[in-house]
Amino acid sequence: MQALDLLLNRASVAPRLHADPAPSDSELEQILSAACRAPDHGRLRPWRFIVIRGDARAKLGEVFADALKKRDPNAPQAALEKEMNRPLRSPLIVAIIATAQKDHPKIPEIEQIVSAGAAAHTMVLAAQAMGYGGMLLTGTNAYDETVKAALGISADEQVISYAYLGTPTAAMPEAPRPAPADLTREWTGPVS
Repeated sequence: MQALDLLLNRASVAPRLHADPAPSDSELEQILSAACRAPDHGRLRPWRFIVIRGDARAKLGEVFADALKKRDPNAPQAALEKEMNRPLRSPLIVAIIATAQKDHPKIPEIEQIVSAGAAAHTMVLAAQAMGYGGMLLTGTNAYDETVKAALGISADEQVISYAYLGTPTAAMPEAPRPAPADLTREWTGPVS
């Protein structure tokens, strides 16, 4: 796939539309290598990745359900089951973690977080280039301290996203895209 075609045709594929196979170990290595090429001011590498696959997905579902119980002791059984099944929708999940240095003397934290976001985006682009479907998802489980602790994420780190990856079983409906002209203006001097 040509690079510009990939960028112009990038599309999320919801986890409900994923099936086996997941990217192989060698394909995952390429996907992660591509993610490591994200723009990175100062070469801080302000991100890391946690790969979740196989039986670990069910264990992550238990963590998600336990976290919901802690947040809402009266959560209905249907909600707990939904959390338990959430990671099982895709054969492979990669958690993208921002490891930003809050007080770096030259590189603001926001630049480091944007770099981690760029790594996440590059990851799903690389997967799509290989014929896989992917979607970046957050939700409460990206911010929950119980979930973060279970994944070994420190209090000063942030989950940028969970990248759900798998073989697409169908195409997502085309999402309307904004016209660049609607979001762009040319600056010609100070606004008065």
